Amino acid sequence: MGSIFQSLERTLIAGVILLIVIVVVASSLTGNPMRIDHTWGMFIMRWLHVLSGVMWIGLLWYLNFVQIPTVPKIEPAEHRAAVTKFIAPNVLFWFRYGALATVITGLLLAWMQGYLIDALLLKKGVTAIGIGMWMALVMAFNVWFIIWPNQQKALGLVDCPAEEKPKAARMAMLTSRFNTMFSIGMLYFMVAQQNGGV
Repeated sequence: MGSIFQSLERTLIAGVILLIVIVVVASSLTGNPMRIDHTWGMFIMRWLHVLSGVMWIGLLWYLNFVQIPTVPKIEPAEHRAAVTKFIAPNVLFWFRYGALATVITGLLLAWMQGYLIDALLLKKGVTAIGIGMWMALVMAFNVWFIIWPNQQKALGLVDCPAEEKPKAARMAMLTSRFNTMFSIGMLYFMVAQQNGGV
């Protein structure tokens, strides 16, 4: 068992296998056999959307609640390099691809359910989900086109003059804080649509 948990890949594979076993057992115990149809496809897409969203927003909140306030407190200062050279680049990789996967699965889910255009146009009946979608699109734009380019400079992943690094770090931090603020409303509107909220 220990060998499973010593590898992230094996842990993830074990999680998927466990999920499949539980679904098969639950289906046989309840007498509701799985039917692979359009409804099942939408359910799987929603699950992938939620899974991606947890990755994205979880890392956004990790960055803002833990990493950003903690790194300046690390003493001696040379120990901060462990975060900036190793942890932060990995976090930012999963952060931006979590954002991309969340947007793609969300758009596919809206398309599969037939409300993609109406939601983007904020038409009555899908206004809440449309607002949430637009907020998520703004946040994803910020991740890829403001936070990531500035973090590359701040972390020294791309060449830039030394005097640009603090400015880039500040812009990345402020945009990340904007996304944290926006995430509160975005999550509300995503949940509100199917639960009668506005």
